[in-house]
Amino acid sequence: MFMKRFAMTRQAPWSLGVGARSREVTARLLLFLAATASFVLSVSLWFAGNELQGIFVGLWVPSILALGAIVLPQSVRS
Repeated sequence: MFMKRFAMTRQAPWSLGVGARSREVTARLLLFLAATASFVLSVSLWFAGNELQGIFVGLWVPSILALGAIVLPQSVRS
């Protein structure tokens, strides 16, 4: 009974309203831009001679992407 009710209330991301869908796309874009900026900064620091700082900033990339995977809703998997 509970699973049936839970399955009925859960909606696929493409069935969300226009506003909710655009917020999701904006959030994904911002997370992708943050990860890209972190990667570029990391490579820049590395080649500028600051290897340790480049490694430290490079560790932000998977952290940012993991945050996005946790926070943003997942699409329905078949």
